[in-house]
Amino acid sequence: MSSPGLSRERTGSLAWHVGALLILAVILYPVIWVIGASFKPGKDIVNSLTLFPSHPILSNYKGLVDGIADVQIWTFFQNSLFYALGAVAGVLISCSLTAYAFARIRFAGRGLLFSLMIGTLLLPYHVLLIPQYVMFQKLGWVNSYAPLLIGKYLATEAFFVFLMVQFMRNLPKELDEAARLDGCGHLRIYWSIVLPLSRPALITSAIFTFINAWNDFMGPLIYLNEPGKYTVSLGLMMFRDSDGVAANYGGMIAMSLVALLPVLLFFLAFQRYLIDGMATSGLKG
Repeated sequence: MSSPGLSRERTGSLAWHVGALLILAVILYPVIWVIGASFKPGKDIVNSLTLFPSHPILSNYKGLVDGIADVQIWTFFQNSLFYALGAVAGVLISCSLTAYAFARIRFAGRGLLFSLMIGTLLLPYHVLLIPQYVMFQKLGWVNSYAPLLIGKYLATEAFFVFLMVQFMRNLPKELDEAARLDGCGHLRIYWSIVLPLSRPALITSAIFTFINAWNDFMGPLIYLNEPGKYTVSLGLMMFRDSDGVAANYGGMIAMSLVALLPVLLFFLAFQRYLIDGMATSGLKG
């Protein structure tokens, strides 16, 4: 006969698992709905309450091959991939160099500059939107990817600098001292010692940067004017008609589902490094 304490423990465990499954169902419901809706005719997507159609169709996916407004659907994916990979390269190069300077080099005003950099996290994006647009317009960079990428190469992503600084501060200082005895300068120490050891933080930053750039809507909407340069997020907007209502629900949802695949694959490829990076970068220092 089981004791009352053991019975309460089992009841609590059962309740916890049931609650977790309910929360999981709520979180996964939108994804399941999108999957089911992508196989429905456009008229049934809004009117039908069933998750999956009784007679699935593939015309929504076949229609993507024809493109939108004379632009091939793969053009949007190529543009988004160029933007996302360019952003990843810029963040990893500039933010890691900046983080190395803050974490491993002593110089006058280091604490003040680091505090000012962290303070930029409190500055809303929309505050800088108009002056940045005016500046890029005068430079002739509007309708190009330069306004979207230039900041990534100038270490303007303070969160990723902070993430890398927290990681690099925990690396043993003796490594730097031993390298200096061998005649290494800061660039050699950064490239050969600190950067390889900071791989979890770098991959964590790469994952978040890729996802943010791939899903970015505001930046491309402001700076890109030609449909041939649109990213996936702007390509989805082209399914609307002149009244702002989606004219092709089936195609829009099918493209939304396809657009999730690159982000999902990128995340699955590096998820173990993401966990390592978050565990060792953000909780210490």
